[in-house]
Amino acid sequence: MDKQYLSLIYKFFLVWSVSLNFLLFSLVISRNSELSWSKKAAAEAEAAASVSCSGHGRAYIDGFVLDGGKPVCECNGCYAGHDCSEVIPDCIADADSGNPTFLEPFWRKNAASSAIMVAGWHRMGYEFEDGSLTSKELEKQIRKLHATAGNAITDGKYIVFGGGSTQLLSAAVNALSSKVSSSPTKVVASVPYYPVYKSQTELFKSMNFNFSGDTMSWKRSSNSSMNFIEFVTSPNNPDGQLKTAILRGPNAKQIHDLAYYWPHYTSIPSPIDEDLMIFTLSKLTGHAGSRLGWAIIKDKNVYDRMVNYIDLNTYGIARETQLRALKLLNVALQGDGRNFFDFGHETMKLRWQKLRKILSASSKRFSIQELKPHYCTFSSEIRSPAPAFAWIKCNEEEENDCHAVLRAAKILGRRGRVFGASSSYVRLSLVNSQDEFNQLMHKLEMLVFEEATNSVVEFTLGDSEMRNRYYVPRNGTSASGKDSCESIEMAQINSQTCAAQ
Repeated sequence: MDKQYLSLIYKFFLVWSVSLNFLLFSLVISRNSELSWSKKAAAEAEAAASVSCSGHGRAYIDGFVLDGGKPVCECNGCYAGHDCSEVIPDCIADADSGNPTFLEPFWRKNAASSAIMVAGWHRMGYEFEDGSLTSKELEKQIRKLHATAGNAITDGKYIVFGGGSTQLLSAAVNALSSKVSSSPTKVVASVPYYPVYKSQTELFKSMNFNFSGDTMSWKRSSNSSMNFIEFVTSPNNPDGQLKTAILRGPNAKQIHDLAYYWPHYTSIPSPIDEDLMIFTLSKLTGHAGSRLGWAIIKDKNVYDRMVNYIDLNTYGIARETQLRALKLLNVALQGDGRNFFDFGHETMKLRWQKLRKILSASSKRFSIQELKPHYCTFSSEIRSPAPAFAWIKCNEEEENDCHAVLRAAKILGRRGRVFGASSSYVRLSLVNSQDEFNQLMHKLEMLVFEEATNSVVEFTLGDSEMRNRYYVPRNGTSASGKDSCESIEMAQINSQTCAAQ
């Protein structure tokens, strides 16, 4: 009995000792793993993110703050007030900017996995450990992303980073222009073209290159001794068309601007395999402010020239930008990119469909570009169009300034003339926030409804002999499909008048 009793006591103390040691070990590990220097930074980020701004804005830790340290709301277009709850009456719908904030809901949903915490001593030097200016891990993820999306061939090619596609476009023109020709290389683009091609080339005009207008005007000269650099934009900004090079011959070189060649804006018929292709983070993930683009280059000499341009211009891209891009691409690649690209495509597709439905209520006053569904290798299906921009044309002869027509309806677009087209065209951006898109649709619906109200109803109020003229839609319905007697304030018109429509 005594031995059994002692054995039980021994077992009890052994279990108690092990448990106590495990508890103490857990406490030590917990204390060591507890956040230290990052706690305050995390709390500040959470505090800013928790400010709701009524769902019509957002607060940032680098924005304005109140005396108590609380971040101030920055409101979406047409909203104001300390919490963005006030609607600005008679507000102008801004569809000029190409700010790709339509992707913000995706990143808010993936807040934890897409966040980064940067220490004050993070990569303070100019170069990475290997002496380069680019993150090899980010380059690896970019190659993986293109393989996943199936939109570009990167095997056997070089990649150079730039400050958005804007810097890379200039670097590419500089690298491809002839340094030995007696006449400058002609830089051309097909109308309608992205305005930066012209403005930036003219800004950096040198003895080696100049902007020479529409590509088509030089088609018969491409086999001559003249040197050409052709911008090929696919999908095209502003009309969303898939483009290929026009100029051919030994003296014609191309810069393929593929900023929108991603599954959320277009079908991907096949991967592009060109000598010089440019992409940008802003149109891929929506993070335009991070200013990161990359060029995929076949020729080593062209690559070296572009690297030299970037080095002399900015000496690389900020390490914080590259770190953030790496984190974002890791999230975008989850689930083979399906969640990310499907969210983007569904959002843009629905916006395009809603815009077309509203404009279809117009007679022939306005028209919009025609885009056809195509088979997409990424989704393995035929996909509907989902362009970033609407290319609107005013068809009435007397309305040759379409920008002014829309401006009078409180819609701000970008003039067709800056794209090399006529003033009867206007570009409307579809990539802004949901609030701004809703404002645009509201203003367009009002404009189309106004255009439709050109039939006249005359009636007599009571015993009065005064005759009144009211404009109502030809088809009796508004652009939203509601009965016109509900859509217009016609309280003084009786039911018989409405029935007479």
